[in-house]
Amino acid sequence: MQTRCGWAGIDPLYVQYHDDEWGRPEHDDHKLFEMLVLEGAQAGLSWLTILRKREHYRRAFDGFDPVRVAGYDADKVAGLLADSGIVRNRLK
Repeated sequence: MQTRCGWAGIDPLYVQYHDDEWGRPEHDDHKLFEMLVLEGAQAGLSWLTILRKREHYRRAFDGFDPVRVAGYDADKVAGLLADSGIVRNRLK
């Protein structure tokens, strides 16, 4: 049986994140950018809330390609702010 931190609870999404990602070194630029975006979105919310929206974030942010995201224009940003599948907050 694997030892888990208490915060991982019993939600399968949280358990999978704990077992496969949390605390492991990451060197892939897209993955690091993904975590930066998701951590920013998480401020003030539970991490589980963000994990549940993660796949939608991946689609909305073009697979977390930093070059593509850097090129977003005002229309794309407005579309993101109207997207109910992600956390919509102009400050984030």
